[in-house]
Amino acid sequence: MLETIFENAMWKARLFVLLPVIFGLIGAGILFVVASIDIFNVLSYTLDVYWNGLHPENFHEEIVSKIIGAVDLYLIAVVMLIFAFGIYELFISKIDAADNSSAGNNILAIHSLDQLKDKIAKVIVMVLIVSFFQKVLHTSYDGALQMLYFALSIGILSVGLFFLGKVGKH
Repeated sequence: MLETIFENAMWKARLFVLLPVIFGLIGAGILFVVASIDIFNVLSYTLDVYWNGLHPENFHEEIVSKIIGAVDLYLIAVVMLIFAFGIYELFISKIDAADNSSAGNNILAIHSLDQLKDKIAKVIVMVLIVSFFQKVLHTSYDGALQMLYFALSIGILSVGLFFLGKVGKH
């Protein structure tokens, strides 16, 4: 009898997982809103610059950098969503609405912690690449050696993405 009570309590303890699920969804929502506001601010700034006939120095780099920053936030929000959905499906219940949708079966089908980890890792790698790209926009190159390092870093990122894609297909 004590074993049954303990096992029932252990089984119900999995409901603590609802906390990271709920706050993961809230965090994702916040990031989506903040990134969207950032994009809207870039649009407002761009229209203001063109309507006033101004063209500030580094205007294009500044706009691209801000948009890439927003993309970075969107990707982190996606990580939060994948995490929340995956934890929910693994510990609480299948999401019926996702099972009845072809998109849900393709995007959010998570059957093990390894699958969840792989999906999150791939998105995190994309976040890192986007962050790298944003940093590169603000880097000034003073010589051929720095340009070589830049080219090598892009080559390494490309090779890493190639192998990341190969791992996902097997």
